[in-house]
Amino acid sequence: MKLKPLADRVIIRPTAAEEVTAAGIIIPDSAKEKPLRGTVVAVGEGTKDETMVLHEGDQVLYGKYAGSELDLDGEKVLIMRQNEVMAIIEK
Repeated sequence: MKLKPLADRVIIRPTAAEEVTAAGIIIPDSAKEKPLRGTVVAVGEGTKDETMVLHEGDQVLYGKYAGSELDLDGEKVLIMRQNEVMAIIEK
């Protein structure tokens, strides 16, 4: 299935949560935090009041409760408005 977000919405693939800490401690599923960063998969065209500044492939940071989770071909993705994205991670 292919989705094209409307207006100022974006689809983001969350980055997987870390399984092991830097010290080598394995984190159980119950203690993992919801990831707060991800990759933009698709973007809408923007609105007349707000131009789209995000592009496919951008690495972004978003809020803990931002967006709505949906299942896209067996993969969990988030759909949210552009203004829910807090920052673009530059390489």
